[in-house]
This record gives sequence, structure tokens and C-alpha cells, in this order.
Amino acid sequence: MSHHDVVVIGGGNAGLSLAAKLVRDGAQDVAVVESETVHRYRPMLNYVGSGEARMRDLERPAATVMPGGATWIQDRVVSCDPDGPSVTTQRGQTIGCRTLVIATGLEEDWAATPGLREGYGAGWAGSSFLVESAPRVWPALRDLTSGRVVFSVPPEPAPCAATALKPLFMACDHWRRQGVLQDLDVHLALPGPTPVGVPTADPHLEEALTAYGVHVVRDARVTAVGARAVTVTTRHGEAVLDDLAYAHLVPTYRAPDWIAQAGLADGGGAGPVDVDHATLRHRRHPAIWSLGDVASLGIRPSGGALRKQVGVLAANILASRAEDFEHYDGYTVMPITVARHTLSLVEIDREGRSAPSVPALDLVKPRRLTWAVDRYALPVTYFRRILRGKV
Repeated sequence: MSHHDVVVIGGGNAGLSLAAKLVRDGAQDVAVVESETVHRYRPMLNYVGSGEARMRDLERPAATVMPGGATWIQDRVVSCDPDGPSVTTQRGQTIGCRTLVIATGLEEDWAATPGLREGYGAGWAGSSFLVESAPRVWPALRDLTSGRVVFSVPPEPAPCAATALKPLFMACDHWRRQGVLQDLDVHLALPGPTPVGVPTADPHLEEALTAYGVHVVRDARVTAVGARAVTVTTRHGEAVLDDLAYAHLVPTYRAPDWIAQAGLADGGGAGPVDVDHATLRHRRHPAIWSLGDVASLGIRPSGGALRKQVGVLAANILASRAEDFEHYDGYTVMPITVARHTLSLVEIDREGRSAPSVPALDLVKPRRLTWAVDRYALPVTYFRRILRGKV
């Protein structure tokens, strides 16, 4: 059995940013458990699926982004003893620690949507949220000139669910410029009554949906996928959209199974990790903390929310003996491309109130400048500063 002062499970944005911040702030023995050898800036997958980026723009070897001073354990966690705390890995290692941080992100819940994987395999369905599917999305959407197309936004919890609107708007903008939009029957399944549930943002998005002629099915989920057909379920019943030319379908997400098996999930079920919303500390196990998509924080998960989470959690881990904690206000951000080079940046707190990072400028209003920052400036900032614990 090996032992470290702090063990961070997950080598994505959340795990690496936190590990780097801890090392920079003086933590002496930080280990990161991550099995993947390639690190990806996942927000750019939607740009790959919209024809605005390539996979090589968002990928780096994991070894090049692992924080200096941290130990990389190249393995996958399969179980956890919260009383240790300790974890067991796929290769049979047992790793103990003084402080355990769960930053795994979410994983696809394939059982929630029967037939979805088969639709991907057949090629008439895809998702910009998935590494293996994203490069095939734009060629399929770009070449459509007629027929019925369906897009879906996943229910929470999901990794920045609202960004599933990006491929929809980008495709509609492309079809309009090509003069074929009127020949396409475009449908959108929304999990709620409005696009994002934010009063300052929804009017802009509703205006775009109307302008593109999108048929919106509200309070809806895609619950089954057949042969070029999807079943959409609402509180009023089921409807089948068939004879599809293409479908951009985002899976339902869930926390890894071992979190529920260890009794760490919210409500004791299969949900995200049950942490205090302000401090990010587990409600029942004081040596365990969590952040990012896998943490139950009462917000809509997003990569943009991690900047504040990392700062709060790093400070709280180092201050945990004194119990003098900082508090996280629930800030999150949803960047939504509404046209080819125009983006709306929706920033809110846990209560859904506007929380702009640049108060002097209305970033919710779609702008070309905001799009350029999201597409070009943020990826550079991510690899050069965020993953190094400098933001």
C-alpha cells in the first residue's frame, strides 16, 4: 500500500488545475490518479463538432500537462474506502492518503438511452461531446441539404449541457448561408421549458431558435433510439421522430459507479459526490473533497466554474486544520455559439443570478469578440495558466 498526503482522482481540468494549485501553494506530497495518456481541453470538442477546430487543437500528451512536483499514478480507481481514506485501482494498487479529492468528471450512462450507441455506430447519429464521435459530426451536418434533423440537450448532471446548443446553431447558420435551411426540418429536445433557464440569456437564444425555424420540444428527453428514429418523452407522453437524415444526440451522464458503492453520492444514491456547496468538503467524510462535474454543488457544471472552485478548494484543504474555510458562491458559465462567429456568454451564481466577470460589458448579448475569446484565447490560457494553477 502506498500513501500520499493528498490524492486527486482524475486528470482532467478539475484534477490537474487543483493539483497544480496545491503544489504552487506549498503542498508537499500530491498524487494524481489518471489512466489516460492524452489530455484534452474538452470545451473545444463542440468546436470540432461545428467545423471550427481539429482534434489536434485540443489534445496534449498527459505527461506534458501533469503538474511539476506531483506524482502521476497512471491507473484507474475502481473502489474507495471513505474511512481510510484509500482507493483501490484497476491494477490492484491500494493508495492511502490524508486528503482525498474526487475530480473524475462524469461518465456516459448508456443504459439510459437504449440504442444510442448503435445509432453512433451506424453513422446517422453522433455527438460533439464524445472524443470518438466529434470529428464525424460536422462532415455529416455540413453536407445535409434536406430532411429531418434532431438535436438534444442532455439533462443535468452533464458537462456544461447548454453547450449542446452550439452544433445546432452553427449548423443552422451554415445551412442558411448555403440556402438550404428551408429544406430541412430541424427539431430540438430541451430538458427544461427554456434553453438555459436564465432570464437574461433565454430571450437571445429563443430569438435565434425562432429565426432558424427550429421546432422545440420542451421538458423533453430522448429516451430511446431506433433505426433512424428517436423517441422523445415529455410529461405529456412519447413522440417518435423518424426518417431522420441525422441526429446530434448527447448521452445522459452519471457519476462513476464506485462513488455510489462507497456511499459518497448525494442522497445516498447514484448521483454526484455529496459535498457542502460552499466549502466543497464531503458532508459525512471530512477527509474527502470534490469539485468539477462530479461534485453535487447545486449548479450547472461547466469548465468555467472551476476557476473559483479550484481557488476555494485549494485554500480549504490547506486550511482544514483550522477550519477557517473560504466559500464558493456557485459561479458557473455557459458559452453558447448562436451563429458562425458569434457567442453568448452566460455567467450566473448558484441562485441563477447574473454574475458577470466583466460588469461593464453585457457578455450575454451575442458578440464576435466573445466568440474569439472562447475559441482562441481561452484554450491558450487553459494550457499555459489554468492547468499550471496560475488562475
